[in-house]
Amino acid sequence: MEAVIAVFALLFVMLVALGAYATVKAVGAAKRGVDRTLTQARRTVEDHTLRAKSFAQPGPVGEIAQLRLKLRTSMRATQDALHAGVAEDASLKESLALFERLSAHGRELEGELRRLESEPDRAALSERLPALRERTERVAHSADSLRWAARDRARRFADDDLESLSAQIDMEAGALRHWDTVEPSVAPPSGPESRAGSSSGGPAPRQARRSPTPQSHTPDEPVRPALAPPGHRPAHPWQKKPRPESTT
Repeated sequence: MEAVIAVFALLFVMLVALGAYATVKAVGAAKRGVDRTLTQARRTVEDHTLRAKSFAQPGPVGEIAQLRLKLRTSMRATQDALHAGVAEDASLKESLALFERLSAHGRELEGELRRLESEPDRAALSERLPALRERTERVAHSADSLRWAARDRARRFADDDLESLSAQIDMEAGALRHWDTVEPSVAPPSGPESRAGSSSGGPAPRQARRSPTPQSHTPDEPVRPALAPPGHRPAHPWQKKPRPESTT
């Protein structure tokens, strides 16, 4: 009895622990989903704000907003492309590692551009703009190169797979149409003589003109006529001879 109680207690503890673990996992997943949604919403708001500044504020401030928007767009697109492609192509892991190193420079440049947006000295800001523009172009160009190289690689693999699949389908289609290449064993006559004979009711084929093979007989046996005269029945040895009619 004590053993049964211990088993039930152990099962109860295991169920409670399993329920707690599932609850923690669900809460963690929900928290990550909420954080992801908030991050995406914050990025969207920042992008719209930068786009509005680039149009509404001319001069160094508006150009800095354009540089930030270009840098963020390029880095985010490359990150999404590499993370989506590495699941199917393991060779992109090295490209992803290079992009992480590039992201460090991008984050540093992003922070510097954000701080310069509130710089009150417009003259000093205008002096630093050429160097900031060059750095932004280099980082964005490197990110774009990685992204387009990954997309070209994926498209090349897709083209190779499609070409191989098309070749296999063509072979299968040819195998399914094998009757087109099989010639008939006996071809119908196609010459002018055969056409003339068939159209004018000429002689029948050679097999039709052959006479039946005569039956073989022994030398001692007399040859029987093929057809008996009318009213005559063949006589058999087991039949009795008919009696002559009496005249008296």
